[in-house]
Amino acid sequence: MRKVRVELGKESYDIYISHGLQQELVDFVKGAGFSKQAMLVTDSNVGPLYGEKIRRLLEEGGLKATIATIPAGESSKSLRMAEELYTKAIELGLDRKSPIFALGGGVVGDLAGFIAATYMRGVPFVQLPTSLLAQVDSSVGGKVAVNHALGKNLIGAFYQPKAVFMDLELMKTLPKREIYTGLGEIIKYGIIYDADFFAFLESHVKEVLGLEPEATVHMIARSCEIKAAVVSQDEKEAGLRRILNFGHTMAHAIEKETNYVRYNHGEAVAIGMVGAADISARLGMIPEADVTRVTKLIETLQLPIYADGCTVDAMYRDIFHDKKTVGGKVNWVLMEGIGKVMCRNDVPEDVVRAAMAARIAK
Repeated sequence: MRKVRVELGKESYDIYISHGLQQELVDFVKGAGFSKQAMLVTDSNVGPLYGEKIRRLLEEGGLKATIATIPAGESSKSLRMAEELYTKAIELGLDRKSPIFALGGGVVGDLAGFIAATYMRGVPFVQLPTSLLAQVDSSVGGKVAVNHALGKNLIGAFYQPKAVFMDLELMKTLPKREIYTGLGEIIKYGIIYDADFFAFLESHVKEVLGLEPEATVHMIARSCEIKAAVVSQDEKEAGLRRILNFGHTMAHAIEKETNYVRYNHGEAVAIGMVGAADISARLGMIPEADVTRVTKLIETLQLPIYADGCTVDAMYRDIFHDKKTVGGKVNWVLMEGIGKVMCRNDVPEDVVRAAMAARIAK
């Protein structure tokens, strides 16, 4: 088992990563000081596979856990679904020490975390991510949110979990596409922080795509270590944490223009990363060779580099609704090399439009 500590003072917590974490979960629950009544939020894909198994483990830890199942998919990350879960929590009699567990991918984690952050002004929250994307991205760092019709994740909070349990046994039922979408965020960590990790991915493609145990534990743990290091220095995104948004500015525009259904988040981020690398090269910050390495690894790990169903005009408008846009200026995360990035808000419109045009499928 690998354990990664997220250091945030009183809000510090551990991430547990292994194949099989049943006893660790039971022991954690026994010692956490929670109220007896709990809510286990899952979705219509994961719930039938693992919901009852996890509920029994929570019961073994001394909790009376009730399963709340939401429809699978990004459309459930809404205020309407949040209201349904608030109603469920009230009906169950959850109090301020009643824990909410999130069993599923990023949608479940973001929504359940948003409920935990706002119900009774905050109740305990535990992440049980089942997708590769959620394990290396949304379950770590304490960002919780729901979407609005005008933009993704615009309504949310910073709210840290009490713990994160990544049981890699639960990944065995993941469709291949869900594995690939998680690899999008994993590639990002190499680009923004660790050139050696990027090189590891380049040289272990077969093991990575096959989710071989040693490679899988390493790439998840290293991704979590990098995100934990960044979040520990900048919990509320005042500065350094912005680098985690590499590829996301264009990605969020792609997701919005395709109604959040054509591309998974990691797929959109993959296209956005190529776009950000392209902008970096157009500004003379990196050589074309770096753009080629980024593009090649993304394609080799079965991710898209072009977006269907988008126009440059619509995407360009969308970036001004992004959370990273301040005072009408878009904060881009751009490359200075493999393993190093910086933020800039002075990218000319023609450069952005040219990079976007290059990412639209012909």
